[in-house]
Amino acid sequence: MVFKRLLEPALIVTYLWILVRLNGLSFTGDYWVLAIMAFFVSSYFFSEFHERRLRRNPQGVRSVTPIFVDWIAVVAVLGVIGYICEFYQQFSSPVIMAWAIGTPFGLMVSQYAQSRVMRDLHTKGEVSKAIIIGVNPAALKLAERMENYPALMVRLMGFFDDREINRQPQGSFTPLMGKMSDVAAYVRKHNINMVYISMPISAQPRVLQMIDELQDTTASIYFVPDIYIFNLIQARFDYVGGMAVMAICETPFTGMNNFVKRVSDVVLASIILLMLLPVLMVIAICVKVTSPGPVIFKQRRYGLDGEEIVVYKFRSMTVMEDGAAVKQAQKGDMRLTRIGGFLRKSSLDELPQFVNVLQGRMSIVGPRPHAVAHNELYRKQIKGYMLRHKVKPGITGWAQVNGLRGETETLDKMKARIEFDLEYLRRWSLTFDLWIIIQTVRLVLKRENAY
Repeated sequence: MVFKRLLEPALIVTYLWILVRLNGLSFTGDYWVLAIMAFFVSSYFFSEFHERRLRRNPQGVRSVTPIFVDWIAVVAVLGVIGYICEFYQQFSSPVIMAWAIGTPFGLMVSQYAQSRVMRDLHTKGEVSKAIIIGVNPAALKLAERMENYPALMVRLMGFFDDREINRQPQGSFTPLMGKMSDVAAYVRKHNINMVYISMPISAQPRVLQMIDELQDTTASIYFVPDIYIFNLIQARFDYVGGMAVMAICETPFTGMNNFVKRVSDVVLASIILLMLLPVLMVIAICVKVTSPGPVIFKQRRYGLDGEEIVVYKFRSMTVMEDGAAVKQAQKGDMRLTRIGGFLRKSSLDELPQFVNVLQGRMSIVGPRPHAVAHNELYRKQIKGYMLRHKVKPGITGWAQVNGLRGETETLDKMKARIEFDLEYLRRWSLTFDLWIIIQTVRLVLKRENAY
């Protein structure tokens, strides 16, 4: 992580300095401002994206694509700042172009050099040595991470546990280096740097005695909570009045993430509504003249934290269902108006929901809101169903771009939709939102699974 947060940004700044000097220019105050902005923006994007990729794939990403994706994000942010501040006029165009084009190739070389250095260090044994106390799912997962991700620079020496091998979790017959009473002596003899304790609360007396014995060593001691028995969503540590607590199920939109999400929603929704204003007016007129009733259909849905909200849609049916029983639209549904089928097939009936976004009731990307009647039905049948309401509902979502758009006529289909919704909560990022929006446009043009 130090490489992503400090070294790579430093390389970017160094490359900029070299290009400026090679072009016979002075590295003046303007270039210093650009260098400082580039350092901090790249430090944030590189480390943040790297962490998210690591959570999805502990073995790391082997392709070079992330290098270009991350650098394009940095250049885009710097470009927007430069355009708004009219800052770009102060620089040499050849220097900036060479810097923007050449940097990702330099990062490729530096990452290759980094991987070679890490492999050499692992081969020579010049890495931190660690042991794990306890054999359980959390301990085995930690061992897997150490083995699969060499950038951690940790070599696992083995496990210690008071239980015999035949009492270990089923399918995990892990050889032991000894019992808990042997740990302190082993740490001193082999100069162990890190001790990871993964033991149940019932073993507290033995753990406390072992920690007391380890005070006579220089090893760092870590406690591994067995949190993997839970369905983790945005797990993180927090503090309440200075007391450490751990979130195992939390919204991704806290702090700066909440600000970024809201700003992106307002900006995109405003642009889309302004661009599509003539289309909205034409649809409203068509709805009004082709069937009796209001232009806008209002329906109660569950929003953030399970609070009821009113969601807007262009009316596409002859009925206005919003009671205890709501029947989903089906293929060839006789309740559709003359243009209702077209509106639903093209998803044009959803356009008024951009007003819901500006109101703060919805987001552009998020779990699709269901009618209150459907929520009350499925929350009793699907475990974790209500967790999708830890964020604002969206006009489109991860489930929809994975083929779960339109009617969910079976419980299995709804379960699959919920799994994608919860995966979205775990994986959220601004780039992930943009990717879902792009995929949504592609699917809408194909007009699949909507009626």
